Amino acid sequence: QVQLVESGGGLVQAGGSLGLSCAASGTFLRINDMGWYRQAPGTKREVVAAITRGGSTNYADSVKGRFTISRDNAKHTMYLQMNSLKVADAAVYYCNGRVLAVVGGVRAYWGQGTQVTVSS
Repeated sequence: QVQLVESGGGLVQAGGSLGLSCAASGTFLRINDMGWYRQAPGTKREVVAAITRGGSTNYADSVKGRFTISRDNAKHTMYLQMNSLKVADAAVYYCNGRVLAVVGGVRAYWGQGTQVTVSS
């Protein structure tokens, strides 16, 4: 009953910027921690950035200083602003949220992923 839907992926030149959004819908009480993950071909999925419900953030060393994670709890939406993009940033980016259901406690949900392509 909970869906996370990403948007904003696309093609950008190295050095450019791109903004991603993840919107949650369905039936739930609240969303606790959220995060952005990415997976490039032939690699494992890795954490890019994470944010608590209160707004505390953590970043992978590879994106620190270039990416900014944020959220709007009223809109049930999380964002990732990506600046100074590198070819190495190209991947499918996934939204993850720890969702507190009306019954049953907390469960992790994943979005479908959005492709980010960086060209040189």
